[in-house]
Amino acid sequence: MNLRIKLFTAFLSLVIIPLFIVGIITFFAIFHYIETKYSDQAEYALKSISYSITGVFEEMDKVTDDGIAKGVFQMALNSGNPDNQNLTAKDQLSLNANQRNFRSLLYNHPSIDYAFLYNLKEGAQDKPISIFNKENFKMLPFEKFKQEPLYQEVLNLKGQSKWIAPHEYPELTGSEQVFTQIRLIKELSYLQNVGILIVQVKNWEFEDIFKNLQLRNHLRDTRFLLVNDEGTILYDYQNKLDGHPIHEYTGKNITVAKGGYKSFKARFDGQESVVSVYHLQDYSWSLVSVTSWDYLSKEVMTFAAWFMVILGVCILTAMLFNTFFMNRITGTIGIIVRFMRKVEDGDLNARVEEKGHDELLLLLQGFNNLTEKIGGLLEEVKMEQQQKAKAELRVLQAQIKPHFLFNTLELINGLAVQNEGRKVSEMVLRLGNILRISIQDREEIPLWLELEHLTSYLEIQKYRWDDLFDYTIDIPEEMLNYQVLKLMLQPLVENSIQHGFEGIPYKGEVRISGSVEEDRILLRVEDNGTGMTGAELLANLNMDAESNEQQMQIYYPGEERRGIGLRNVADRIKLQYGKEYGLFICTTPGMGVAIQCILPKYELGDPHEA
Repeated sequence: MNLRIKLFTAFLSLVIIPLFIVGIITFFAIFHYIETKYSDQAEYALKSISYSITGVFEEMDKVTDDGIAKGVFQMALNSGNPDNQNLTAKDQLSLNANQRNFRSLLYNHPSIDYAFLYNLKEGAQDKPISIFNKENFKMLPFEKFKQEPLYQEVLNLKGQSKWIAPHEYPELTGSEQVFTQIRLIKELSYLQNVGILIVQVKNWEFEDIFKNLQLRNHLRDTRFLLVNDEGTILYDYQNKLDGHPIHEYTGKNITVAKGGYKSFKARFDGQESVVSVYHLQDYSWSLVSVTSWDYLSKEVMTFAAWFMVILGVCILTAMLFNTFFMNRITGTIGIIVRFMRKVEDGDLNARVEEKGHDELLLLLQGFNNLTEKIGGLLEEVKMEQQQKAKAELRVLQAQIKPHFLFNTLELINGLAVQNEGRKVSEMVLRLGNILRISIQDREEIPLWLELEHLTSYLEIQKYRWDDLFDYTIDIPEEMLNYQVLKLMLQPLVENSIQHGFEGIPYKGEVRISGSVEEDRILLRVEDNGTGMTGAELLANLNMDAESNEQQMQIYYPGEERRGIGLRNVADRIKLQYGKEYGLFICTTPGMGVAIQCILPKYELGDPHEA
């Protein structure tokens, strides 16, 4: 089989066929994604509706709470003339201040239809007391209401509101689309049950809630229902299914635990749909949204049609490409392939002869240039790997040093011997925090976690050096989630404690501060120690890892090693972020050291290129 047929076969088998397979998989995956995505959107919408509905009920609870607190209902129940307690019919001047305020409160809620009281006193139960009545309504006699299970349920709530939706108790609420609040009224002075309040609220506010949702494009073709635990549709925004059992449309009842949510595909009223159900937290009702699957999937079908068109164009293009262009370029490709094999064998000096006057010449030149660049890049990679190995060695050196751990444990032991239990606990917690952060695999951590590690280190050092120094950390809150290199600040602070404060006759001070400058963050570590001369600073920064290791063993045998922190941090920053980031050090003998660390500004998940 020649190269032309091979390339065409490869094009079909490696591009067209996989594209077709990927398209089919993508087609079904998108279907699943749409269902899942819609489920999430529906959950958000239903929860939003539930919060709005709960807000309406809570607002009405506050209205009746106000009437109870001001004694409006108690006055009506204790009145000798119960037929003259309707606030809508009474003259404004004949009302006391509490009644006038409550009357205004009722009128400010236009959805309130009526409110009346059942008197629980013996001999006064024969007739309900009308409090507020915009429309004529025939109230259920108390004796019949008392026979309902709802009566005992209201008594058991001890004054809390019981809400009834449309179609749940039509003998009490009638056939109107209203929600009804029922609650027990107590005499506030001695908490005796004196009456039952019933307030009927029209569903205008609920219609506004659903109307606002219907204005959103992705919910315009969604039907919203309110269903009780028995499966009765209590409210349909489209006013078509009210009072019907939902299983007539879904073929089964829908049950969800309180506060629960589920979404599934089912046939609703003969049409394939996505049904989502959310059970309200404090009520025996569920919100149901129904969206046609055809509406959700029409964009996918459009995508499928375009995919087939594109696939056909790709196949036709492949055939034309094979017929008119392949024969002319296969020869040049064959030459390039032979030289590529030489390069594969390690001969990076192989160069193909450059000839021709069209794109094939560019291809030959590109191959030669590519081979030359690969050789150069390999050399750069080797050098970078060597630098990386050294940097990794310095990272290991920047971890918790055995001497630091040993000294800390000795300090803890001394505190334990002195029965300093609280200090022992604090020291162990600080050391545990340092170890936890140190052993993390991530090279970068949030700034707040680095500061937590630094605080633990500083507190341990304060104990160890008997309050040789104090420290302050002044980092703006908006910087705390920015990413920094792990264990970056500790070596800078360690330089101040172990070197800058040695032999000073006054109390040392370490200050860690930060600021944001455009797309960079600036972290600054300052001390009031002895400072360094220019020669000392250059010596600390310029000696490599090997000579540094030897000098530390010569000059500081048996002690924690010094001088490797600044070089370590500078190298790690440049390797991680690039040469435009790093350390700036200012020092004057006797005046302390100021180290400014410049890093890119980004949080976890933000794109960043070194």
